[in-house]
Amino acid sequence: MLDASKVPAAPDGTKLNVALLGPDEQRRAVVASAVRGHPGVQLKEFATYPPRLGDLPQGLAAQYQAVIVDIDSDPDYAFKLIVSLCASGRTYVMAYSVHADAKTAVRFMRSGVREFFTFPLDTAELNGALERAATHRPKPEDMAKLPGKLLVFLGAKGGVGVTTLAANFALALKQESEGETLLIDLGLPLGDAAINLGLSTEYSLIPALQNPERLDFSMLATLVTKHDSGLWVLAAPTEIPDTSTKPGALDKLMEVAREKYDYVVVDTGSRLDLMDSALFQPSAVVYLITQVGISEMRNTNRMMLKYFMRRDENLQLVLNRYKSADLVFDESQIAKALTRAPDWKVPDDYAAARRTRNTATPLVLVDSSAADALREMARAAAGIAGEKKRGLFRLFS
Repeated sequence: MLDASKVPAAPDGTKLNVALLGPDEQRRAVVASAVRGHPGVQLKEFATYPPRLGDLPQGLAAQYQAVIVDIDSDPDYAFKLIVSLCASGRTYVMAYSVHADAKTAVRFMRSGVREFFTFPLDTAELNGALERAATHRPKPEDMAKLPGKLLVFLGAKGGVGVTTLAANFALALKQESEGETLLIDLGLPLGDAAINLGLSTEYSLIPALQNPERLDFSMLATLVTKHDSGLWVLAAPTEIPDTSTKPGALDKLMEVAREKYDYVVVDTGSRLDLMDSALFQPSAVVYLITQVGISEMRNTNRMMLKYFMRRDENLQLVLNRYKSADLVFDESQIAKALTRAPDWKVPDDYAAARRTRNTATPLVLVDSSAADALREMARAAAGIAGEKKRGLFRLFS
């Protein structure tokens, strides 16, 4: 018979980390009270669902062995959320409902939910589920194998600011998440992500692309340069390379990088020739950068229809240099042209951009509306949206 007073700790004595996602305060309080009744559990409550499904699984899988979700507040969104959570295979997912019938329960169990609770809550049943979750918890060495999150920046055309956004986003992500973060500049042959960060580099990514059979983390470690912020950078070459990339080299680079870094941010410029590579695998989050202009929106529309119509949570549409006062098109026309509303709007802050260029200071380190937007994007990518760690930043979403 299950012990209703304990949840077993891990062999090293650590507690079972549990995340509770419940927009309804009253229901969440009932579940939280029952979970906190067990000494082997450490609980973190979230009063809202994550704003974007693509922001969540990596962060939760790294921090929590079990996640409990309220499905009543928004059943359709909760279903998508749970499918996304279960995709990693690392997290023990549970759900609860006041109104669920057998059909609903079966639907969620088929999505990957391991335990399903109904109200009034049976505390003994919940305790049993927590014991099973503790037994299921991955070993530390298995958790270490969880690949880093891949975040790819792609421009609808040249000149829309992909490199500026990718470089400053990566720096903000390093500071906000405190996770190991690597920025890779694939804007060949003339990438300048390092320059955007005021960074001088001795080596580049070319040896990695020319010698994939030798590429491992030891080799990669000799090619990257560390920024003062702690961000690692794999820069483009300072001279135009003479030889082409070997087949499969880029995929190998992504594999090696994701084994060691929590976040891998890639600046691809507007290189559509990379669409068949590992950069655009389903698990990668793609930031499609555009701006309000006939040419840019037309290109975005064409790219959406050809490459991204089947992407949902893992595609982020970003309007760069956004200035509402100068818009020729209204919001509905922009959304129609892009096939959907943009996920992010980075304000046009010419003064801040000019100041950072003249001082070789990254944009995100200077107080501005554009920096605020990039930091909020970084927090969302790390699964900590809404938690402002450094000062008061305005939200742009």
